[in-house]
Amino acid sequence: MYKILKKEVLAPALHLFEIGAPRIAAKALAGQFVILRIHEEGERIPLTVADFDRQEGTITCVFQEVGKTTRQLGVLKEGDSIMDFVGPLGVPSHIENYGRVACVGGGVGVAPVHPVARALKKAGNEVIGIIGARTKELLFWEDKMRAACTELRVTTDDGSYVRKGFVTDVLKEVIEEKGRIDLCLAIGPLPMMRAVCDLTKKYGIRTVVSLNSIMVDGTGMCGCCRVTVNGEMKFACVDGPEFDGHGVDFAEMARRSVIYREQERQAVEVYGESACRCGCGGGRQ
Repeated sequence: MYKILKKEVLAPALHLFEIGAPRIAAKALAGQFVILRIHEEGERIPLTVADFDRQEGTITCVFQEVGKTTRQLGVLKEGDSIMDFVGPLGVPSHIENYGRVACVGGGVGVAPVHPVARALKKAGNEVIGIIGARTKELLFWEDKMRAACTELRVTTDDGSYVRKGFVTDVLKEVIEEKGRIDLCLAIGPLPMMRAVCDLTKKYGIRTVVSLNSIMVDGTGMCGCCRVTVNGEMKFACVDGPEFDGHGVDFAEMARRSVIYREQERQAVEVYGESACRCGCGGGRQ
């Protein structure tokens, strides 16, 4: 069992868990992920490692309540435990001194961008961070990203904080202003990553994206997380999660991401009907 040592509500339906997992923390690197299962009958879900502390033996994950399992996670409190917490999984981010790097995080994607940006800065890169959210209320980790980057730019879709616009608007400004970007990393919702790749392709900027596709075991055995990159089938769990963004078949990935939408809707509906209304969390397992 893995204990939740800290819980923080970052925004509505957006939570941070700091989990005691010394053996995972000892080996975790930027870009990797874990797979967790709340209880014996629970669903396995992947969460990217947003931070790790080797000395304290902790792994930090950030998640948004979307489906049944993430809603169940959201009910848990500090001191509660998670049955399975497996990792670190996936290929770590390739860190070297590229020169000038743009790290773009959209929505919940800000969390997984953070450790990569920090590692790239430590490697000597000039790291320009760009983070965005739909509204000010949904924006988080501005201070942590500012510390992890050489420079940070912030935007909100509705203009409720700093400026109005998408992260791609800011990225275009950065490209035109700086004149040279040696690498772009983009993590966030699928449409956002696709839009970033469409933009950087015009400028010939190498772009890496982190794909959070449907996943079950995380070891390459089930094949659920397959994606097409540069015309070849890859597994996000063992070949990724980071890939050449210009080679990703985003249309195929978008289709695959919704194939269980009806089952997910039904699961949330049943979960909501069975959940205890008193707030104690009873009936939610």
